[in-house]
Amino acid sequence: MPTIVVDVMPKAELLDPQGKAVAGALARLGSSRFSGVRIGKRFELTVDGAVDDAVLDEVRGIAASLLSNSVIEDVVGIRVQEEAAR
Repeated sequence: MPTIVVDVMPKAELLDPQGKAVAGALARLGSSRFSGVRIGKRFELTVDGAVDDAVLDEVRGIAASLLSNSVIEDVVGIRVQEEAAR
């Protein structure tokens, strides 16, 4: 069964305190080559049947209305992942 993966990230103009904390921890651990970290959310929706344009349109609507808060987050990716790739 295919899975649709939805990635949601905080809007770029907003502070990401969790990402900032991880970036600070990386620096303290000696990993200085990373200039920033942003932490988001990943949703996996398993589909019964084939993924077509209608299914993807439905997922776009679900992502915008339920999986993300449009005031503070952006849906940055929606992709189909076949079962074997997981």
